[in-house]
Amino acid sequence: MYRIYKSYNDKDDVVEIDTIEKESWVSMTDPSAAELQYVSDRYHIDLDDLRAPLDEEERSRLEYESDYTMILVNIPVVRNEDDSKRYETIPLGIFITDKVVFTVCLEETNILKQFIDGLVPKFYTYMKTRFVYQILYHNASLFLYYLRMIDQRANQIEEILHETSKNKDLIQLYDLEKCLVYFTTSLKSNEVVLEKLRKHIGLRYYEEDQELLEDVIIENKQAMEMTDIYHNILRNTMSLFSSIIDNNLNQVMKFLAAITIVLELPTMISGLYGMNVNSIGMPFSRSPYGFGIIFLITVAICTVAFAILKRKNLL
Repeated sequence: MYRIYKSYNDKDDVVEIDTIEKESWVSMTDPSAAELQYVSDRYHIDLDDLRAPLDEEERSRLEYESDYTMILVNIPVVRNEDDSKRYETIPLGIFITDKVVFTVCLEETNILKQFIDGLVPKFYTYMKTRFVYQILYHNASLFLYYLRMIDQRANQIEEILHETSKNKDLIQLYDLEKCLVYFTTSLKSNEVVLEKLRKHIGLRYYEEDQELLEDVIIENKQAMEMTDIYHNILRNTMSLFSSIIDNNLNQVMKFLAAITIVLELPTMISGLYGMNVNSIGMPFSRSPYGFGIIFLITVAICTVAFAILKRKNLL
């Protein structure tokens, strides 16, 4: 499906219209093959380029043809799964023609919704270059917002792991680390596109538009730095908890080994006295208090063994 929006010189609001007009914006969300073909035929945009943003694995890039300029960037999205959130990136295609700006995406995004809801100041569809830079700026800002959300969630899981180490919480930490890997890859590829835009002379822009592009580049670099910082922190946190779990396991195994040694002593003594041998050679075998004496000797030996293991911090 696609929706058409346009702003007029005498109004600040963006209104939705029914037909594609000059200096309008066409927002295409998961468009059908017929809609893509219509736009391709009418505005001379290569059909393969229009389909590119619909491939989740498509890389960011900038291409300019005789009839249009294509900007393909990765944008962050959040998926709700049970009681957790999963952060991913999907492509967003921006096609700039002489008359119209097209955006193509697999799903509705918070970035474009801000423009539709009138939350972006100084947004005009007839200022195509500025509009594109505003999309890129809000894209970088959304990366920063989701990064802060990831950091908050990681801190919450870390507090839970201080109390108990459950596989579920460790898996959530791993999922957050995987999200940061996706963000790192997407931000780096977006940076390449932004640097090409800075050198691209095919787009007409005002001086303040160039300043906006510089702000976009700075915001994107900040998002990259934050991603690297959070990724390192999260990786070190997972390594720390892994070491703690290994150390706890070693402590348990050491304790069990020490207990085994203590319990083995009475077993050995009782085993010797349980052998079918002549009672003449067995100490205390003819004494009516033999069992009690052997029992006390066994307790004494176990106590000494326990004290020795305790002194060596094995218990």
